[in-house]
Amino acid sequence: MNVLVIGGGGREHAIVKKIKESKKVDKIYCAPGNGGIADAAECIDINVSDVEKLKKFAIDSSVDLTIVGPEVPLMKGIVDEFEDSGLRIFGPKRDAAAIEGSKYFTKLLLHKYNIPTARFKAFDRYDAALNFLKDVWYPVVIKADGLAQGKGVFLVYSYKGAKEALDILMKEKRFGTSGDTVIIEEMLFGREVSVLAFTDGKTIVPMVSAMDYKRIYDGDKGPNTGGMGNIAPNPYFDDKLLSIVVDTILKPVITSLKKEGIVYKGVLYAGLILTEDGPKVLEFNARFGDPETQVVLPLLKTDLIDIVEAIIDEKLSDVKIEWEDKKAVCVVAASEGYPGEFDTGYDITGVENTDGVFVYHAGTTKKDGKYKTSGGRVLEVTALGNTYEEARKKAYDELKKIHFEGMYFRSDIGIV
Repeated sequence: MNVLVIGGGGREHAIVKKIKESKKVDKIYCAPGNGGIADAAECIDINVSDVEKLKKFAIDSSVDLTIVGPEVPLMKGIVDEFEDSGLRIFGPKRDAAAIEGSKYFTKLLLHKYNIPTARFKAFDRYDAALNFLKDVWYPVVIKADGLAQGKGVFLVYSYKGAKEALDILMKEKRFGTSGDTVIIEEMLFGREVSVLAFTDGKTIVPMVSAMDYKRIYDGDKGPNTGGMGNIAPNPYFDDKLLSIVVDTILKPVITSLKKEGIVYKGVLYAGLILTEDGPKVLEFNARFGDPETQVVLPLLKTDLIDIVEAIIDEKLSDVKIEWEDKKAVCVVAASEGYPGEFDTGYDITGVENTDGVFVYHAGTTKKDGKYKTSGGRVLEVTALGNTYEEARKKAYDELKKIHFEGMYFRSDIGIV
């Protein structure tokens, strides 16, 4: 079959590499792709948000299956549009994708159906939010309601910090209309865990859990990023906790959406925190995580195409999903200055010298046979091992063979 993958980051590179293993796939397209993806698929210069152009391409190129990577096209209703044209596509429809597109929608859903999460208030007026923060409990978390590339969340410990966060979101409009409404919620304490699950709206099958390293500096210091590394499985998340999460969070969410008239099909990503009172929801994403995908998919033994097709056909219960009994460690190499301002266009060398690891391209281009930097997160190196230490050593040893101007990475990914 001909498969189209939508997106151009490390997540999409991981998806492309995984489906390339399938004997069912003849041709892979990726829109827009990147320098590394171009080695494994034909890259098509179409923006992920241009639903009409993507649909036309899929029709004209006889695409049999489309897999959506990023959240933006999902929020724009790409699944609805493709399905209306008779095209097979993997991902939730627009109404279901609201679980990521609107934190307010999600918080209301969770509270209505008693799914464990933090207490919250929502505000669409700056003055009202500021007045609330004068007497609120501290510390609190302030979040943009809409999409903010993983950077619209502020942990604040005082009124001064809260006002600064509100100014960024509601006055400076640093994240555009995503900050028109803000969520103010109690800060929860505990270890965080990422649990991605496949679901066809009836059956829900968790993937291997993961642990994200969101902060830019070692020791989880500095500002939040889109993710500086990941490990799988999460060493602090066992089968007992998984059972609790499935019974109190994952299944109830799918059931609750169905009660609201919404069928959720695709990947459901639960960002959770393990509190003293049990696991609670921090957020949901409506797609594969990034860089969680880069540690989860290398562990998947079952043909991803079989899983995707079963979900589209609502026959997920017919597929036995199997995983490697190994540990995975992913280290992100970023541009100097990320997550703030950074320069691009630097030559990347040494990728071809790596051995025994997965090198995923997140922000690269390729010209005249040479890779160049084009984003904040540039490359991700994932290694597998029988222990975290084995995988960690392999990832860092191979990462050190790669170089580009201003290359930065955390040195503590995978220390457990």
